[in-house]
Amino acid sequence: MTSPLDAKLDAAREALSDCDGVVVAFSGGVDSSVVAALAHDALGDDAVACTARSETLPAEELDDAKRVADEIGIPHETVTFSELDNPDFVANDDERCYHCRTMRLGKMYDVARDLGISTVCDGTNASDPGEGHRPGLRAVEELEVFSPLLAHDLTKSEVREAAERYDLSVADKPSMACLSSRIPTGLDVTEEKLSRVERAERLLRTWGFSQFRVRDHDGLARIEVAPDELDAALDPDFARAARDHLTDAGFDHVTLDLQGYRTGSVSPADDGPDLEQEYPVGER
Repeated sequence: MTSPLDAKLDAAREALSDCDGVVVAFSGGVDSSVVAALAHDALGDDAVACTARSETLPAEELDDAKRVADEIGIPHETVTFSELDNPDFVANDDERCYHCRTMRLGKMYDVARDLGISTVCDGTNASDPGEGHRPGLRAVEELEVFSPLLAHDLTKSEVREAAERYDLSVADKPSMACLSSRIPTGLDVTEEKLSRVERAERLLRTWGFSQFRVRDHDGLARIEVAPDELDAALDPDFARAARDHLTDAGFDHVTLDLQGYRTGSVSPADDGPDLEQEYPVGER
């Protein structure tokens, strides 16, 4: 007997097979990886994963995207651009994600045109529209991007289950957001801030933390880790390493947030998860 998830996945594959080819906006996160796997099943090499490189994407995430594309077996392209060229993005208001996603998806369409492909897909899932203010989704709608997970009602939990069925290494990967989400709304996004946040978070990754953010409050670093990892963050050796490493990275002060990791903690309360969504390349 076909399960509800099997039926949804089959419907998504069928819809993708009707396309002459697709470019998948690909971050290497669980959502876009499942879309890439479905597209590869449906279209073979006529499905291409594409990752947009910019100052807001950590180098480790690009490496992960390349690795996961190899796992899936899907051809992988990269395209480079800079959100910092757009003053509306730099201003970092509550529409920042709209400007970012518009630029990123625009680059996906550039790649698609070069490949003779008319369809761009992303990893928006059925849980995303109900998560508060999501200006990035408006860009998806305006650019007529195909979101097969959303179109066939796959929720986030179902996407993770699908990733496990595909035996993807990212099935349990926490959602990541672009580095600009570490900068409080209203403070300009700059290359200097993005660079020091990336260096700071590399330290936490090296120390084995799994869910974390380093927020940049104009030179004050506020470290957030998951509540069950707070004890490790209070270790004197880590505290010394964090102070020395983050000072070297350009921060003036280093603090630990005892409330722990939470989404949207540097944005107005009504902005919610959009500023913490997966890289929109989308993501999650």
